Amino acid sequence: MIKTSYVGSLGVSLVLWAGCLATFCGNSRANEVGFAAARARMVKRQLAAPDRGITDPTVLAVMGTVPRHEFVPRTLRERAYEDNPLPIGWEQTISQPFMVAFMTEKLQAKPTDKVLEVGTGSGYQAAVLAGLVKTVYTIEIVEPLARRAEQDLQRLGYSNVITRAGDGYKGWQEAAPFDAVIVTCAPDRIPQPLVDQLKEGGRMIVPVGPAGDQTLYVLRKKDGKIEQRAVLPVRFVPMTGSIRDAKKS
Repeated sequence: MIKTSYVGSLGVSLVLWAGCLATFCGNSRANEVGFAAARARMVKRQLAAPDRGITDPTVLAVMGTVPRHEFVPRTLRERAYEDNPLPIGWEQTISQPFMVAFMTEKLQAKPTDKVLEVGTGSGYQAAVLAGLVKTVYTIEIVEPLARRAEQDLQRLGYSNVITRAGDGYKGWQEAAPFDAVIVTCAPDRIPQPLVDQLKEGGRMIVPVGPAGDQTLYVLRKKDGKIEQRAVLPVRFVPMTGSIRDAKKS
């Protein structure tokens, strides 16, 4: 009797567990379908719309595949594809999807490029670049953010992204020179170490200026000098670290 009762209870438990698992998996699949649909709408309405003007097909394609919801806090996942930046902790944000696409397009990334990103944040911009270039080196000064981004990028299979917790103002000398540099925090002037680590003919995109009065610049290194062009008024978190010491020099 005991054996029969045990087997019967186990059988019921297994059926219930299987039913719960099927429900969970079903919900998970439904969520992913929902996120994919939201991502497609994001590309169509926020990026490729005529009043937005992101036209590079490779940038639009990668923006349509990178799961932004995996790079935001779980409590904000339903808002992941909104046309807004979102908080990610430590007074930092994940940039608005349009800004990520705009900066990526202006960088004119090539499949053979080695790119330096200053300001990893959530890791989302690095993931987008990973789909377009050979290697991404990314630096984040807030160590917990750097570790979390590294874990998320590895979990999601972005094996061509190399992360570091450190001071982005100093760049990544051991890996230099870079074909392109993208800066996702705002210094009050263009950091000279990043210019020095840029290849001849290389491109850089960087927001510059104090809070409330920042401008996004596209730069190109030519004959050892920098040609720069202002492209957009923006609002980014300020660059921290040794940029403060550079201000005094």
